[in-house]
Amino acid sequence: MSQRRKKNSSDGETKPRTSFVNKFFRSSKLRPTKAESRQKSNDLEAADFQPSDDAQKTENILDAAKPLPSEMELGSRMEKNEQFLQKLGRKAVNKCLDLNNCGLTTTDVREVVALLPLLPDLEKLDISWNDLIGGTLRSVTQQMHLVSKLKILRLGSCRLTTDDVRALGEALEAIPELEELNLSWNSKVGGNLPLILQKFQEGSKIQTLELIDCDLTSEDGAFVGQLLPMMQNLEVLDLSINRNIGDSLNSIAQGLKSTSNLKVLKLHSCGLSQKSVRILDAAFRYLCELRRLDLSCNKELGGGFEDSSAQLATLEHLEVLDLHQCSLTVDDVTSLTQVIPLLSSLQELDLSANKKMGGSSENLLSRLRFLPALKSLLINNCALQSETFTALAEASAHLPALEVFDLSWNKCIGGNLKLLLETLKFSESLQVLRLSSCSLVTEDVAVLASLIQTGHLAKLQKLILSYNDSICDTGWAIFCQNMWFLKELTELDISLRPSTSRDCGQWFRHLLCAVTTLPKITEIGMKRWILPATQEEELERFHQDHRCSIHFDLGEFQEADFPRLN
Repeated sequence: MSQRRKKNSSDGETKPRTSFVNKFFRSSKLRPTKAESRQKSNDLEAADFQPSDDAQKTENILDAAKPLPSEMELGSRMEKNEQFLQKLGRKAVNKCLDLNNCGLTTTDVREVVALLPLLPDLEKLDISWNDLIGGTLRSVTQQMHLVSKLKILRLGSCRLTTDDVRALGEALEAIPELEELNLSWNSKVGGNLPLILQKFQEGSKIQTLELIDCDLTSEDGAFVGQLLPMMQNLEVLDLSINRNIGDSLNSIAQGLKSTSNLKVLKLHSCGLSQKSVRILDAAFRYLCELRRLDLSCNKELGGGFEDSSAQLATLEHLEVLDLHQCSLTVDDVTSLTQVIPLLSSLQELDLSANKKMGGSSENLLSRLRFLPALKSLLINNCALQSETFTALAEASAHLPALEVFDLSWNKCIGGNLKLLLETLKFSESLQVLRLSSCSLVTEDVAVLASLIQTGHLAKLQKLILSYNDSICDTGWAIFCQNMWFLKELTELDISLRPSTSRDCGQWFRHLLCAVTTLPKITEIGMKRWILPATQEEELERFHQDHRCSIHFDLGEFQEADFPRLN
């Protein structure tokens, strides 16, 4: 770059360089330069005094020849900032400055501070995942008044200190247009939340507040509850992985009644209890716009839905319901059977890791047929039994929009996969099918191969068949011989269990042949399958002949990762 500048100078070239920083500033409304101000003044005086043409030309020549210090200084700073952004591999795009995960140093922070005054129209600043920001944020927040149009501020995982938190609280008043604030993964936010948000006023424009894993205390939770009525525009509230706020849920739920625009509520792993369901249920009828509800990984929640889920059915716009790992009981399932089928807008349902569902969810699973918009259904590790699996298989025929289906870790599927495949052949949307550790046998993959051969599952992108060690070499051979019909496939996993290992059979040759006809495949999981020397040679020849980018993951035994050559 310096050599190019020297050459331009020696050639007498005076045309300014156009950089991405220059382009950025063109979209910002900078203060007028002295030349612009003087031109406006001349325009205003033109009616009273008109200089001669010669005088005007002379003045114009003098103006052009006389450099303005402010312009020179601005150009120098812009060039320096361009170099700074180039060093980080980033650039300023329109009104966005994204420096997340750049490994910023304290010196870099000073560069960011110098950059902010040049960005008066900045609307998004993301410096998340930069550990060394901690302890230096005050120098940034002191410039916040210069970017008063800021709408999005992300400071996730910056190791903020208590002083940083205090400085941020003081600065937020200077950015009244703020719509999104993300402070996730900063433990010092916990216990200090009022210092940050205490200046939020009624009518705040904040739409998204994310405080994931901030070590919030019950007092912080109570403060959030008191603050919510002031945030009438709030659409996203994520308090996940704050295990102590369950004790202040009464206050939070009371505040939620004033957030009628809320679309996303995430309380994943928040220490919720049976009582919490009743408290939240009372608030649900005020959240008529809610689209996403995440109550997952609250293991003490089990039993809470028995008598407290009636208002859940009023969430007529709900699209995502996540209840995985909530220790749901038989009575919970009975109650949810009356509610979930009424959520006609539901697109994603996660009931995974609720093992007590296995023998009691037949009615619930059979009624999933009333959710025609369902795109993702996760029921892995639910200890399904033959009757419940049969009910699910029959219901799946009525889910035309289904794209993701995860049934992993349900042993009853082994030997019975045909029941499901008979209904999935009507699916034209399925993209992901996960059947890991389902005790599948050779007959199961033979039926799967037959279904594939007839042109069904044509849109499948990911097929996970790992940890099914009972499938013999004949079964894998039949499957691999028909795999080439899956033209959209990008990932296949047939890895063995961690406790076992096996030599690859002759089917490996069929796998390589099929892969040559699959234009999109990039990942083949084969952990703990051992390739004899002859098959290693076949794999190497495959790479040399086809020059494709496919990662054969053989785990700790062998590894084959081939780059694409153009």
